[in-house]
Amino acid sequence: MNAYSARTPDYQYHQLLERIMTEGRDTMPIHGIAARGIVGHQIRYRLENGFPLMTERDLARTMPGALGEHIGFLNGAHTLEDLKKYGMPAVFWDRWVTKEKCANFGLPEGDLGPGSYGAAWGSFPTAEGTPFNQIANVIQQIKERPYLRTHFVSPWIPQYAIQHQDLVRKVVVAPCHGWIHIFTYPDTKEVVIHHFQRSADVPIGVVSNIVQYAAFGMMLAQIIGYTMTELVHTFSDAHIYHNQFEAVKELLAREPKPFPTVTLDPTITDMFEFRPHHFTLTDYDPHPKMMIPTAI
Repeated sequence: MNAYSARTPDYQYHQLLERIMTEGRDTMPIHGIAARGIVGHQIRYRLENGFPLMTERDLARTMPGALGEHIGFLNGAHTLEDLKKYGMPAVFWDRWVTKEKCANFGLPEGDLGPGSYGAAWGSFPTAEGTPFNQIANVIQQIKERPYLRTHFVSPWIPQYAIQHQDLVRKVVVAPCHGWIHIFTYPDTKEVVIHHFQRSADVPIGVVSNIVQYAAFGMMLAQIIGYTMTELVHTFSDAHIYHNQFEAVKELLAREPKPFPTVTLDPTITDMFEFRPHHFTLTDYDPHPKMMIPTAI
């Protein structure tokens, strides 16, 4: 990673916000709050230019929660109580897993469902009836055959994520992110992560998702003795809700600053043992924090 003084501010997040505001199409999602969105966009972050924690607003207190959520999913958690054990604040999901919302999908209160990220990654259902741990098995494959191009993880379990009059969905929020294509280069000992995101609330969720998949690459690289060099992030439906427009104008008025430094505790050698406190954030000089509304 380059020294902080040698890093250049990154404008890709700014450009995504601007493109949505100027080119986006207005729709009315099920939330009942209008959204403006585009279909298809890609950003690329080279980790030598710093860890991609956005600087347009202060996210220092958001980062540990985003890491806790992601680490919980990696460990198969899909209830609010289990996710909190990994460092995720209740506020991340409590509004989505109320008794009333869960009842709509035949789920108990506090349960994201068997079609959620943790369930899909940790215990994907199989025809043989034996749950399949995608994370553990893709890591084993990488260690044994790093040159393969099939290091891929998916959060989508179709029978739990699709809903119509004859089929009840079994997940409170159909997975928005988490399609991960992992590239490992044994000749240079590099890891590149290509992350695909189905649905992206750009002012709120995306900043955490970027953190999560950059961190995922760093954790994976450490346990296999490689270096994470690039995060490629592809969005399908990238949107801004209309009640976020004023906040977005303020974000766009703020000039990005160089990205910070994030380091890992070098003693952790098992993907499932990482916790938020194993990440150290330095060189972070963001603009002031902002409160931005979201849709539920």
